[in-house]
Amino acid sequence: MEEYNSGSESSFHSEEADSIVKECIEGVVGNDDYSQSSVNKWTAGIVERCLTQLVKQGKPYKYIVTCAVMQKTGAGLHTANSCYWDTTMDGSSTVRWENRTMYCVVSVFAVAIA
Repeated sequence: MEEYNSGSESSFHSEEADSIVKECIEGVVGNDDYSQSSVNKWTAGIVERCLTQLVKQGKPYKYIVTCAVMQKTGAGLHTANSCYWDTTMDGSSTVRWENRTMYCVVSVFAVAIA
């Protein structure tokens, strides 16, 4: 029987986080068109769903989730993240999702609980 905190089980896997984030974005925004009056609701819903799903995995991490939604108008959007941490256990993932009218960029930071 495997221990709960074996190396592969407790290490952060960005592919799993990417999948969770994409499902959460699609569950909140779906096929909706960009609406300025909905952005606050969408961003709050996306980060809350992501956090809930990440915590459900039962891994020993503290999570930080950020979300930006931007209307597609031809303007540029540039983001960057930098972290000083234990690269063997901690990790991050950034997902760019888009539909016909908007971009959504979600970053997840996972910091191992020692």
